[in-house]
Amino acid sequence: MLKIAALVGSLRQGSYNMQLALTMKERYIKKMNLEIADIRSLPFFDQDMELDPPPEVGAFLRKVAAADGVLIVTPEYNWSVPGVLKNAIDWLSRLDKVLIGKPVMTAGVSPGMMGTIRAQLHLREILASPGVQAKLLPPAGNEIMISSAALKFDETTKRLVDESTLRHIDRIVDQFIEFAADPR
Repeated sequence: MLKIAALVGSLRQGSYNMQLALTMKERYIKKMNLEIADIRSLPFFDQDMELDPPPEVGAFLRKVAAADGVLIVTPEYNWSVPGVLKNAIDWLSRLDKVLIGKPVMTAGVSPGMMGTIRAQLHLREILASPGVQAKLLPPAGNEIMISSAALKFDETTKRLVDESTLRHIDRIVDQFIEFAADPR
């Protein structure tokens, strides 16, 4: 069973993006062991601390390094990724550069109609940059961009309940598991 580290780019309590990550953790428990990595406690990336990072940075790097793959779930802020997510990726791109060659799948949820398309485009550029060079799940047909979130998540359980969206994600998760297991 694949071990997946999830990075959720929204710190807001009740975040739809966190709800998506938790839905995926529960729904695919028999397919992958998804563990949400803490990015809230990471200090701002600072080259002065790079060679002797604080313990929370070391723990974060070890968690992602030990994973077979990474799920990044991002909201869209100002047509891009949130600073807290970019900061986490900046830490991952230094020292051991643990994302190089690591299988990564992206997803995002938005209350609006665009479903995080711009944020995910920027995220793909970041993940392809030198020092990061993640092994990205090809986008063609594999995008998880959930729009109109209020209509698709249950207010009580705080989980994604839209059947059509869940079936779409089921297919993509199966593709990602196959993609992450491929040594190429």
